[in-house]
Amino acid sequence: MNAERKGYLFVFVAGFLWGTIGLFVKQLSLHGANADTIALLRVGFSFIIMFFVCLALLGAKRMRLSVRQFIACALLGIVTQAVFNICYSLAIESVGVSVSSVLLYISPVFTLLFSMLLFSERLSKEKVLAIVTNIIGCILTVSNGCLDISSLNLDGILFGVAAGFCYSLAAIIGRIATKDGNPLLTAMYSFFFATVFLLLRSPFTKTGFVFSSEILIWGFFFALIATSITYIVYYKGVEMIKETSKVPVMASTEVVVASLVGVLLYGERIRLVSLVGIILVLSSILMLSFRSKR
Repeated sequence: MNAERKGYLFVFVAGFLWGTIGLFVKQLSLHGANADTIALLRVGFSFIIMFFVCLALLGAKRMRLSVRQFIACALLGIVTQAVFNICYSLAIESVGVSVSSVLLYISPVFTLLFSMLLFSERLSKEKVLAIVTNIIGCILTVSNGCLDISSLNLDGILFGVAAGFCYSLAAIIGRIATKDGNPLLTAMYSFFFATVFLLLRSPFTKTGFVFSSEILIWGFFFALIATSITYIVYYKGVEMIKETSKVPVMASTEVVVASLVGVLLYGERIRLVSLVGIILVLSSILMLSFRSKR
C-alpha cells in the first residue's frame, strides 16, 4: 500500500471514529451537560491528553513550532473547532438539527474551491460526480427523508453555511500545518487554542459550564476516542493525501457510522431514504478510491 492509499485509510478511520460523537454527546446531555460544557470538555481534555502524549513521544525540545505552524494551529483550533462549534450550535437553535446538518455537509464544495485556489488541484468530472454524490448521500442520510423547512430564517442559514465553511477548512489548514510539522503537535496545539478561545468566550455566553463526576468521565472518553485519537489519524491522513479536495468525501464515513450508532444503540428508525443516502456516501468514497488507483 503506497503512502496516499494509507492516507485515504487514515481519513476513512477518522470519519468512522467521528461517527461515535453522537453517542458521547447524548450521554453527556443526559447527565446535564450543556453545549458549552461539551465543547470545552472535548477540546480541553484533548489538549491535556495530547500534551502528555507529545511530551512522552517527542520530548519538550521537539514541541516547539515555527511561526507558520503556530499560525496554522491557531487557525485550526479557533476556526475549525471553536468557531465551528459556536456556528453549528447557533444554526441548530435557529433552524433545527436536520437543516443544520444539511447545510454542514456542503463543506466539500468549499474544500474543493480552496484546493483549486491554494494547491492548484485539477477539477475532473469524476471528482465533481463523487462530491455531488457524497453531498446528496449525506443530506439523505442525516435528514432521514424528514427536512423541516418551516423554521427557516436567514440567520440560521448563514450560521449553518458558516459552520460548513469552518468545517471545510480543517483539511486545508491541516495540510498546511502538517507540511513541515508533526501531526501530534498539530493536534495538541489546535486543541490548546480552541480551549483558550472557549474559556475567553465563556463570560459572554448566557449559559455557564456544568460539571459532575459523570460528565467529567464521559467528557474524558469523548476527548480520548472521538477527538484526540481521531484528529491524530485525520491529520496524518491529510499529510499523506495529495488531493485535499478528496478528504471530506473520505471522512464522510462519519455520517454512515452515526446513523448505525443511532439504530443499534438507541433504536432509532432508519428509512429507505437514509439507506439510499448511505449507499450514495459509500459509492462516492469508492469512486475516488478507484480513481486514485489509475
